[in-house]
Amino acid sequence: MPVLRFNFRSAGLSEGKHDRGRSELDDVRTAVNFLAVEFPGTPLLVAGFSFGCWVGLRVGCEDARVERLIGIGAPVNGSDFSYLQQCPKSKLFVHGSNDEHGDLNKVRAMVESLPGENELVVVEGVDHFFTGKIEQLGAAISAWGDGGHEYAL
Repeated sequence: MPVLRFNFRSAGLSEGKHDRGRSELDDVRTAVNFLAVEFPGTPLLVAGFSFGCWVGLRVGCEDARVERLIGIGAPVNGSDFSYLQQCPKSKLFVHGSNDEHGDLNKVRAMVESLPGENELVVVEGVDHFFTGKIEQLGAAISAWGDGGHEYAL
């Protein structure tokens, strides 16, 4: 499966200035456009962690080339995910039971309220970063992705 992992502007060695999600939406759009050109005809999947979940899922919902979405560590305590109410695409959410940025009850309520096929996998006993149980995060994604399709991610 081809994967494109990138830093948002101002993260790591990236240039630019972080502006709380406005320009970062364009970063995700650029990444999706790149994948669509590099892998024409390949279904696209957008996955994001924390802030990347909030921004990435928004772009993924809007773009018809993106078929599925993965949200990891959704920061529901301080971010508005209401845009997902209009998104019928298949979504996987993986969340730590002790995530300090996403109250588990809020995540559960959000996932249950969304249109389309949605799944929530809770990794017990971990924080926002899945410390000590990152393998369980990978296993949840692999199990969900075993639908017989290849995706550019």
